[in-house]
Amino acid sequence: MPRINAALRALALPVAALLALASPAPAQAREEPRAPKEFVALSDVDPTIRQEIRYITPHNFTGRPIDGYRRPLCLVTRPAALALHRVQRQLLRRGYTLKVYDCYRPQRAVDRFVDWAKDLGDQRMKGEFYPQVDKTRLFEDGYIAEKSGHSRGSTMDLTIVRLPALPTRPYVPGEKLEPCYAPKKERFPDNSVDMGTGYDCFDTLSHTLDPRIKGEQRANRLLLKGAMEAQGFVNLAEEWWHYTFNPETFPDTYFDFPVSRRSLTGH
Repeated sequence: MPRINAALRALALPVAALLALASPAPAQAREEPRAPKEFVALSDVDPTIRQEIRYITPHNFTGRPIDGYRRPLCLVTRPAALALHRVQRQLLRRGYTLKVYDCYRPQRAVDRFVDWAKDLGDQRMKGEFYPQVDKTRLFEDGYIAEKSGHSRGSTMDLTIVRLPALPTRPYVPGEKLEPCYAPKKERFPDNSVDMGTGYDCFDTLSHTLDPRIKGEQRANRLLLKGAMEAQGFVNLAEEWWHYTFNPETFPDTYFDFPVSRRSLTGH
């Protein structure tokens, strides 16, 4: 009897091996990239700076939340965050606060913008964000590109809010759209001071020093520009809201870790 049992066990071994080979291996969860130690959450450096991260919401030029934004956070390199803190201290003394719309932007989000720009049938947000621009010209006119300085971590989109300020109401998908260059009382409400256009307005009126922007609107743009430049930021001339801190910590690297607290874990 012992010999028979041993023989049966010997036969069973190849069968077990074959079953193991036939069984599918457990699925491996894709390991998300993490941020280098030089990245921080802006709220950890200066919690007084307002944050209204647009791309995690549908209120942007695509009309949908953007891939890569897991939490409404501003992630930036530490030198940029410290410089923003210095700007904020100066503005608070004058009764204002900074408000960021976007900071670090994953490459996957930029890829989503590119895919959207190629889909000429999707024009759901045209009435607000690009009323006078034909979607076929978004690449040629420089509104959309395959790489963004935001992905390097030292660039942010921001504005100024006069204190005290109520939060901006949420956008309701499907609501009537008003042109981003309409008078402030007509366009989508924003607790920002009047900059002449809304954020992400694809129009030449968004050029920081466009001569058609005058009076209080121009003064507000110059207030932001002067405060930012005093701390080492450089404005993109075509977008009054777009600033990059120089020298950049990562001048040649485009990151793709998601916007989340988890991306900073282990710092």
